Amino acid sequence: PLRRVQVNGKLSLMDYCDGSPDFASGGFIADSGFTGPAIINGSQQQWITRNSNLGGGWSNGVWNQVFCGDNGAPAQNFGNGGVFTTLATCPVTEEAPFLYTGPQGGYSVFVPAVQHNSVGPASGSSTEAGTSIPLSKFFVASPGMSGATITAALAQGQNLILTPGVYNLNQPIVVPHPDTVVLGLGMATLVPQRGNAAMIVVRNSGVKLSGFMIDAGPVKSPVLLSVGTPGPSDASNPDLIQDVFFRIGGAETTPVSATVSLLDNASNSIIDDIWAWRADHGNAVGWTVNTADTGVAVTGNNVTAYGLFAEHYQKNEVIWGGQGGTDIFFQNELPYDPPSQSAWRASPTQDGYPSFLVTGNVKSFQGYGMG
Repeated sequence: PLRRVQVNGKLSLMDYCDGSPDFASGGFIADSGFTGPAIINGSQQQWITRNSNLGGGWSNGVWNQVFCGDNGAPAQNFGNGGVFTTLATCPVTEEAPFLYTGPQGGYSVFVPAVQHNSVGPASGSSTEAGTSIPLSKFFVASPGMSGATITAALAQGQNLILTPGVYNLNQPIVVPHPDTVVLGLGMATLVPQRGNAAMIVVRNSGVKLSGFMIDAGPVKSPVLLSVGTPGPSDASNPDLIQDVFFRIGGAETTPVSATVSLLDNASNSIIDDIWAWRADHGNAVGWTVNTADTGVAVTGNNVTAYGLFAEHYQKNEVIWGGQGGTDIFFQNELPYDPPSQSAWRASPTQDGYPSFLVTGNVKSFQGYGMG
């Protein structure tokens, strides 16, 4: 993801290093400014840009280009091969927490405030709304620490920074308190080892999860990340799940498995750039090797999602069962590897599975840029 950057000059979203445009798949921009010329989208198949200033405009689109709360976004266009979905404002957003050094050189983490019906970036102003938390209120974890050690620090009221590396966890990291910040650096990667979840956020409000990866482990996990429990929550202080990526296979050399990657039970939560991937290439890949049913399951009410990517899961890839939900941008690839139709059948009368299932109990749901 590109977040909180200012680019003065040309930006290409595809690789030109070998002298010609290359294949590219898709990505995410938020809270950023670009002075121009036009951003070269090039061969990117799909992209979401929100709350940014596109001073020079946008060059083109291939399949699915979504803009939300952007100054300078192209006009919405579905005709004559048009691929632009453009929303004037974003309904509810909260930008990513970040580590910074203060005037005296000490480290703190800034947590931006919630915004409603927003346009343009929140960053770039000395008066940006939000809260600073000193590093002294964080437990700084490193690979090799156990889930129990990290959970104990969180139980004492600490926030959490995950430094870069791979965390092999024999039990989940449990986030018990509201308003806890969990900030990953360098795409810190959590790997459950005994069929446990990597992280469990219990029922609360204001928890911020940002910037880490979860890989499935050698024993099937029913869920990799669970956020919240059913019931009411504080709409003014939502849980935030942001730049959290999931991999089922591809990286490990042995078979791995998980039933559901992300379970979001937290009403009023914000999902902001999630990539859930059952590997279609890499190590230990195959229909019976890296098994996984569903990438994202939402049960909370009034959940808002931006940049939802889910690929190659073996059943319903996204299940949305909460009332009043909104998803702005969806990218999906169905599984490539079912060995037969009988192996990929929801029922004796239904071949395959929908990639995005809104369950029958849901009375209202809004989707924009569903690709």
